[in-house]
Amino acid sequence: MSTTMSSPSRARCGRTRGAAVALTIALTALTGACSDASDRTSSASPGGTSAPDTVAAADGPARAAERITWKSCGERLDCATVPVPLDWNDPTGATIALALIRHRASRRDQRIGTIFADPGGPGDTGVGFVRNGGDELDAWGDGRFDWIGWDPRGTYASTPVNCFRSETDEAEFWKGATIPSTAAEADAYVRRTEDLARRCGEVMGPVLSHISTTDTVRDLDALRDLVGEEQITYVGLSYGTVIGQMYANLFPQRVRAMMLDGVVDPVAYTGSAETRVANGSSSTDEVFDQFLTTCEAAGPERCALAGHGETPRQRVARLFEQAQQGPIHAPNASPPGELVFSDLQVSSFAPLRDPNLWPEYARQLNAAVEGDASALSTAAQQSRTPAFRAEVTKSSAISCLDGPATKPITDWSSVIGDLTTTSTMAGAVQGWWLWAPCASNWPARSDDRYTGPWDARTNVPILLIGTRYDPNTSYQNAVNAQRLLGNAVLLTHQGYGHLSTQDPSRCVEAARVRYLVDLVPPAEGTVCPADQQPFP
Repeated sequence: MSTTMSSPSRARCGRTRGAAVALTIALTALTGACSDASDRTSSASPGGTSAPDTVAAADGPARAAERITWKSCGERLDCATVPVPLDWNDPTGATIALALIRHRASRRDQRIGTIFADPGGPGDTGVGFVRNGGDELDAWGDGRFDWIGWDPRGTYASTPVNCFRSETDEAEFWKGATIPSTAAEADAYVRRTEDLARRCGEVMGPVLSHISTTDTVRDLDALRDLVGEEQITYVGLSYGTVIGQMYANLFPQRVRAMMLDGVVDPVAYTGSAETRVANGSSSTDEVFDQFLTTCEAAGPERCALAGHGETPRQRVARLFEQAQQGPIHAPNASPPGELVFSDLQVSSFAPLRDPNLWPEYARQLNAAVEGDASALSTAAQQSRTPAFRAEVTKSSAISCLDGPATKPITDWSSVIGDLTTTSTMAGAVQGWWLWAPCASNWPARSDDRYTGPWDARTNVPILLIGTRYDPNTSYQNAVNAQRLLGNAVLLTHQGYGHLSTQDPSRCVEAARVRYLVDLVPPAEGTVCPADQQPFP
């Protein structure tokens, strides 16, 4: 997940847009088992009929006829809505509509095919990802691919999860909700999550049981078929790497190329809500430590926490101890108030994901040490908004299907305690946000969960990109995935932040293009340095 996370106006690919969306991407979720096996599963077409493509046919290699009705929705952009079965075990039954967008290749005369992309979550918008980042994505494929993004079922324009009958009800429900710091607050939060689960079931009905990652993978294969591609080229970021790994194991012979950046460990993801949240926060403290180490190396000229007669680590430790003892004044926050300990934790989420924010984050922490926590408090306030909570709930709704909690919400003390041991910075926060709903008698289940195996062999190696210091999807995840997958190459990005794009590397960029275009992965053991160090 992530916090103040990135602004909608920020166009760099891989950067999440909006506080709530950013927070959801740090997830690394749950899961279970699927009744269908690899390429024995037929490529089902969506329910309903599709008119021929209304946009001029793409140049390039011969392919099957496209069966999606596209309408222009911007420069080199086309939009469509495609119905697919609500339940893939009942392909002629009720349908659910998926929103799609296509960014057409800039080099039409050299077009290779289509790249499907998912930016993460669970719950982020593929339509927004391609609409806002289409030109940069076009460069990832050297201008030779159309890019298609879609809003997975249960999100954004594809029947989004909504647990309230009005915005007024939603605002009232979340009023005053904060991450618990006392047993009494925890008991109240438990009652709130139990009520949330009940409301979600009442409002969403049977749809809530059909928004799992397995459902989305089947949707993706249907979309591949509908655009006339015999094999898929896929780019998955963060949680999108779960979609990719699952697709590669269900349909290995239908993969042309697959690039996964910010890799989620599929075993941890599919284990349970407990293992999912623990894995998603397992590297956060290490990255925070790197923030402090690089700050000290940068010195007071470039890092506001350095100097002062003590190390940045000592200075921040005093701040955390003070916040645990009581609130810190935040007189100029929006709104004015105080910074509590959980807000101090939450305020780290966005900057740890993006090393370009580290200088400003250091200034905010230093101001708090000196008695004014306004900037940190303002950043944390976004996590209390109904819009933010809606994104977290949407993410939980998907991941609770992928792998339910194994312990009930009444065991919150031991579970949150274990998560805090895993990560002081993120464990408890993510536990209350992402484990608690799944443990609160979540009112839906999937009959088609997939828990592996994960070792199917694709014809071309899957390219895994692991950033050495990623606070949300640890580098170890990428190492584990390479061992699990039947045919994968790991490219190490020696940098910081969530996804390699947050800490750009010309080396990674060149490897990405060569792989997607020419199907040539980097040599085993390749390490790409970031173009600059933090605190430049």
